Amino acid sequence: MSGCAPGDNIPGHPRVVVHPVDGRGGRRVRVGGQDLGRAYSALDVLEFLRRAGLDPDTVDLHDEDHFDWRGGDPTVWTPL
Repeated sequence: MSGCAPGDNIPGHPRVVVHPVDGRGGRRVRVGGQDLGRAYSALDVLEFLRRAGLDPDTVDLHDEDHFDWRGGDPTVWTPL
């Protein structure tokens, strides 16, 4: 997740898009157009970011500058 892709707002800190809960109970997670996977909890999102090179201890899932939570915030894991 290094660098900045189109649509990112701060160089070096790509915007993370977490899509609404789907029919399988997961939320697709994308960064700069790259699909990181389907998360079933906030812990999954943090794990995807860790695998992408970020320290999960420094990530604030409620940071609206870096996260675009669609269909609910980080506490929503069932369809609305």
